[in-house]
Amino acid sequence: MDDVFSEFLQTFGNVAVRREVPASTIAKYAGKLPSLLLEHWKEHGWGGYGDGIFWFVNPQEYEGVVASWLEGSELECRDRYHLIARGAFGSLYLWGEASCETVKITASLSRYSIYESQLDREQGDKAFQYFLLAMDPEYNDVDHLFKKARKKLGALLPDEMYGFAPALMLGGSGSLASVEKVKAVEHLMLLSQLTTLESHNFPEL
Repeated sequence: MDDVFSEFLQTFGNVAVRREVPASTIAKYAGKLPSLLLEHWKEHGWGGYGDGIFWFVNPQEYEGVVASWLEGSELECRDRYHLIARGAFGSLYLWGEASCETVKITASLSRYSIYESQLDREQGDKAFQYFLLAMDPEYNDVDHLFKKARKKLGALLPDEMYGFAPALMLGGSGSLASVEKVKAVEHLMLLSQLTTLESHNFPEL
């Protein structure tokens, strides 16, 4: 894990904002999430990497968000999913408890893609290593706006993200002028209500 996480840090840079993870939360997710992810929580906490373009998060804080996005979709009964990470513009990374598959939801466009794992639940740690190695800052940016938005609006706090006003699904332009700093949970809940979540194949994680 150390070698894999070192490669991740070479790609993203050290944690920008760190939150300690309570032992009770680690115990809650034992057997549900990969043990290597829980070890990562213990050692590194929840936090933002790449100046806040990518965040490891507390799944409990996003349970309502996940339920709202999955309701009525084919994913609702496919597995039990937990949000383990998100991007600065609302790329959501859900972990399948039984399948070890990753679902990426691009919240700004209400699209998702499933990255099926060839590994079973007992090999969840290896699947999580693949997740780390495959992650790239570009997958969490929108039209290279992150650095410009950070300069204009300031760095993100753990409960914040960059959103578009009007939302892209409502015809927003997606320009820097339309980017705002918003509360992540509230904004993601709002986006989940705008249109139906649709499947879309992405070339990257």
